[in-house]
Amino acid sequence: MITIEPQIQGLIFDSDGTLVDTMPLHHLAWQETVGAVGADFPEKLFYELAGVPSDRITEILNEKFGYQLNPKQTATQKEKIFLAKYLPRAKPIEPVVAIAKQCKGRLPMAVATGGIPLVVKSALKTIGMENFFDAIVTSEDVTNGKPAPDTFLEAARRLKVEPEYCMVFEDSDLGLEAARRAGMTGVDVRPWLNRT
Repeated sequence: MITIEPQIQGLIFDSDGTLVDTMPLHHLAWQETVGAVGADFPEKLFYELAGVPSDRITEILNEKFGYQLNPKQTATQKEKIFLAKYLPRAKPIEPVVAIAKQCKGRLPMAVATGGIPLVVKSALKTIGMENFFDAIVTSEDVTNGKPAPDTFLEAARRLKVEPEYCMVFEDSDLGLEAARRAGMTGVDVRPWLNRT
């Protein structure tokens, strides 16, 4: 499926939509959360904002549609609904997980995501990979989320691998842009997903 070139010394994986098939489930949790107060979050916009932290997504919804949603409260409520109701349905994205398992012990590996620690660790636990990676970088570890390169640069730092020798697996335009800005090789996993 993909060749890891000899110069690659570290692998970095996004979590939602890359390792764990949670993106449709996150959208359901968002719809339930904002729908309860009469708001909407169109699916197309949801996928455009993949990788953006939940409180920032709420701010964008407010800006775009004139909503008055409290960013922190809305994000907290959405994550609560996601964890309780939707995460248990999540499945691994097999082609990506297979690459991680194939490279385990051969290359250092990190998860680098716009998610919060509780959600990321819970999602990895759902697919049996909670203790699999050498480092996990979340939205709480960086000032600027994707498409800024900070999340991936922090992952490379923790893996002790220079950015140009890192390969990033991503399912979003913002994530791939962040990898490019970080000077890393980006791999778009969306063609491997069974999603229309």
